Amino acid sequence: MKSFAEYKENAPNWITMANGEFYPDILSDACELYKPVLILFGQLLKSSESSVRLLREISDIKQQWMRVQLYRVFRKYVSPQTPVEMLKKKTMIPMVCEQYGKNFRAINQVQEAFLSRPLPDEALCAVLWEYKDRGQKGYDLTERFFTMFETAMPGFRIEGPIRAGADIQLQSVFKDYPNPNRPVDFVIKDKSDNVLAIGFARYDGDRGGAQEDDRTGGYSNCAKEILQYTESHNLSTKVIFVNDGPGLLLGSMWNDYANLENINPNKVMVLTLRMFDERLTADWLKGK
Repeated sequence: MKSFAEYKENAPNWITMANGEFYPDILSDACELYKPVLILFGQLLKSSESSVRLLREISDIKQQWMRVQLYRVFRKYVSPQTPVEMLKKKTMIPMVCEQYGKNFRAINQVQEAFLSRPLPDEALCAVLWEYKDRGQKGYDLTERFFTMFETAMPGFRIEGPIRAGADIQLQSVFKDYPNPNRPVDFVIKDKSDNVLAIGFARYDGDRGGAQEDDRTGGYSNCAKEILQYTESHNLSTKVIFVNDGPGLLLGSMWNDYANLENINPNKVMVLTLRMFDERLTADWLKGK
């Protein structure tokens, strides 16, 4: 069987490209979706005596989707240096106010900037729209992989969230796994419930540089950790990395993924969807 590295010569032919959306076609839908967000932000802005107060008012919004969108608008207008993930956690709001509050844009300046833009603001709606489908391509990849697997290998079972959903924690797969919070995307079992493979699925859009190193470095640690456990327990469990997208063609990404297979060529596989029929076989899954 060819290794992932051997596909590099014709790498573009082995990549599956996700569909995208055209600009400015998205503007009408984006403005319709986010106009209520901007209206509510404007109302909270009028009733807040300070930017810190505005943030606290946003954190009191009950509806999660609306609250997250308001946080994103707040970040654009008031505090671009504040990490979005930090804003999403209500328990961290007091710390954000204390650590970042002194650098918040003054409330009167925020009001002036907000009123200088039309309602709805097409530019801001387009920015918010970019967040809407974040992760969608990864969900599509996982769903297609699950469908292909279930069609091609009826004698095996694949488990995991097909689209959105909580990752599988390895402690739920191996009760004595030393890193109980290790998340994985899918698990493949045979009819006797033996764990044949642990898997990860990601769509790489345009990653490169430090992100590239972080991703493949983290994958390498995962593979070594899992294989160390399975081999110490005399298990033949494999590790599968399903990766696809144009990001694989950037920088050293293809070589970095190929190096993952070098950890143990018999037990680690990297593949795109187009390699599925050629590489992911029942014999490989069941092999020692």
